[in-house]
Amino acid sequence: MAALAWLLIPLFAAVGAAIWARWAARNRTSGDVSELAGYSRFREAMERAHAGTGAESATPAECAPAQQTPVSS
Repeated sequence: MAALAWLLIPLFAAVGAAIWARWAARNRTSGDVSELAGYSRFREAMERAHAGTGAESATPAECAPAQQTPVSS
């Protein structure tokens, strides 16, 4: 009986591996359409925000934060 128990361990492992392989190889392309549409909306929103700021003609010096002088006591 103990030998049968030891033979069942690889059998259960093989069944578990087959189930995992089927799950890992499943078709997951159904979410791509909505994800790509969301990314397209994001890009359009960023282009509108970028066009509204006039940042195309700004130089790096204009975009840099203002330098503060240290306060001496």
